[in-house]
Amino acid sequence: MSINRLEQRTRRARRTRAVIARGTRARLTVHRSARHIYAQIFTPRGERVLVQASTLDKELRGAVTGANKTAAASAVGQALAARALAQGITAVAFDRSGFRYHGRVQALAEAARASGLQF
Repeated sequence: MSINRLEQRTRRARRTRAVIARGTRARLTVHRSARHIYAQIFTPRGERVLVQASTLDKELRGAVTGANKTAAASAVGQALAARALAQGITAVAFDRSGFRYHGRVQALAEAARASGLQF
């Protein structure tokens, strides 16, 4: 029986979230679509969103139009880190939602780290 890509990504996400659920850090979740990338920081138990940033934000939309998707993901990572640090969030657990740590997901993570988030 072959497993499709969505099922593979779901399995990877479940494994990662099982490990993160045992911790006490806020969770940085990333979702990417064909055009956009979204990032949110949840409370440790996942009850509510503390901070969010995406390529659809009004502040970022002008900066990322015309840029390639990797550069847009870096801008989202920087904006998310700045918003998180403004709210006093310094350490998070990185939940890549089953997406491989490569390309846009990696660019977002590295930009957030460079801007001061620890994970």
